Amino acid sequence: MTGEKRFFLDVRRSAGGLAWTHRLSERQDMAALAIAQDHGLPDIVARVLAGRGVSAIDAARFLDPTIRDLLPDPSSLTDMDKAAGRLAEAVARKEKVAIFGDYDVDGAASSALLKRFLAHFDMPSEIYIPDRIFEGYGPNPDAMRDLVSRGARLIVTVDCGTNSAAAIEAAREAGADVVVLDHHQVGGALPAAAAAVVNPNRQDDLSGQGHLCAAGVVFLALVRTAALLRERTRDTAMPSLLDLLDLVALATVCDVVPLTGVNRAFVVKGLQVMRQQSNPGLAELARVARIGEPLNAFHLSFMIGPRINAGGRIGDAALGSKLLATDDPVEARTIAETLDRLNQERQAMEQEMLAEARAEADAELAGGNGPAIIVTASDAWHPGIVGLIASRLKDYARRPAFAIAFNPNGVGTGSGRSVTGFDLGRLVREAAEAGLIVKGGGHAMAAGITVERAKLGALRAFFEDRAAADVFRLQDEESLSVDAALAAEGATLGLLDSLEKAGPFGAGHIAPLFALPRHRLIDVRQVGANHLRADLASESGGRIQGIAFRAADTPLGDFLLRNRGATVHVAGSLSGNYWNGTRRVQFRIVDAAPA
Repeated sequence: MTGEKRFFLDVRRSAGGLAWTHRLSERQDMAALAIAQDHGLPDIVARVLAGRGVSAIDAARFLDPTIRDLLPDPSSLTDMDKAAGRLAEAVARKEKVAIFGDYDVDGAASSALLKRFLAHFDMPSEIYIPDRIFEGYGPNPDAMRDLVSRGARLIVTVDCGTNSAAAIEAAREAGADVVVLDHHQVGGALPAAAAAVVNPNRQDDLSGQGHLCAAGVVFLALVRTAALLRERTRDTAMPSLLDLLDLVALATVCDVVPLTGVNRAFVVKGLQVMRQQSNPGLAELARVARIGEPLNAFHLSFMIGPRINAGGRIGDAALGSKLLATDDPVEARTIAETLDRLNQERQAMEQEMLAEARAEADAELAGGNGPAIIVTASDAWHPGIVGLIASRLKDYARRPAFAIAFNPNGVGTGSGRSVTGFDLGRLVREAAEAGLIVKGGGHAMAAGITVERAKLGALRAFFEDRAAADVFRLQDEESLSVDAALAAEGATLGLLDSLEKAGPFGAGHIAPLFALPRHRLIDVRQVGANHLRADLASESGGRIQGIAFRAADTPLGDFLLRNRGATVHVAGSLSGNYWNGTRRVQFRIVDAAPA
């Protein structure tokens, strides 16, 4: 939007400290009208599409994204033909393949995706996931040599490997080829010993597919490998790759990559596959998470993903990949129940750590703007949970944040999360070049560091010097972009269904945000650990139930509780809520303001 800022409902400072603005420019208002007229869509849905850059010409194709239309040519990625050729050769020779993955959802899904493909050809393969605490991220020389000693002739690194030259050299010297399938930013020279390094974010890759997660890169590699095998063997009995899109969808949502282009098709089609519950592991996770409705992107982000990640954070890092790769329903149930238990333990640890981190952050923020980047640290924190703490602090303080867990030797494992518009990965690489951290890397929105306690003060000063101007500028410019106004009686299941066709929503395709103008807070009460439930009524008598997640003890929560019975403006998104077999619309509150 250009020109003078257009305030929505004239809210210039909300409970969350934000101005509310119109998401749509006047030009987009006209585009929304054209979409509604040309495609017979509700006006609000048309506004949502127009506000995300969809034109009337593209609307129909956007609402039904297909793999056929949107899948890029795999060979457009640098080194892809080399990687697929080496994989096809391994299949032809029945070589043992080792899959070295990361310990997060993307790594687990990518590993399972490749293992399931190889299983179609009765290929011997094993998945290796490093221990987050003792081995850290990515391949290490000892693990690579161990895999070769167990018979691996090809090692494929998924969601890692781009910055692991020494480990890949060790594998090559031990007698195995290494193929890298990754998507992380490059932190130096590419590993020369690798047979292929496929990474759409390497500088000489011109494919334009840098928005893919690792599972998306692996999927493209399997498409190309299957094509090569078909050409070489004349065998048409290839695995159905479309049946594996549930794993790609899971990784795409949980790795928070932009839901645009082929990523959107991956998630739309992958959710359709997932709802068939053909993957025993995913079916069991949905069961232990007590999801009693068709799976959607929200479930993947907040219910399925955290349980898979719990293994890598505080348990056995390999559990997630084992669960997603198994076809044994008994094994799937056992692993899913273990991950559910680990997730409950993780939640308890997170609450305790977050309380300490917020107290430290509050001390830094008291009496002024505080630092541009929040850096909290403790000797008592679990290093597997610091990323979650950083994410919560980022939301709480509206600025980038790091949480660091120090071991008894004074070496800290830290994780950072950023705000839109600030490249945290680049800042971390600059800190590494300046010698302020032992190592570090990541991407724009998330990064990891290893830092010595003695250098923590200098690191804080470096962050402040390099980040203050940009971070505080972004804070000044921050606002809540509202798509449209809505009354409680207009929030129908029909509207919700229409909006869901414009989804899935997430990174790069932000969920629509609506304002409920002048609605009365009939009741507000705390539910669960720290959520608030609010019953809202419009001036015309329409009613809707709202939920403000993690709002207790926040400015938003304080505002809602203080204004019980009053008439206010409320901003949030619509979602479906299933209860006792009944589905109804729920309003997820993200902000509020005096009416």
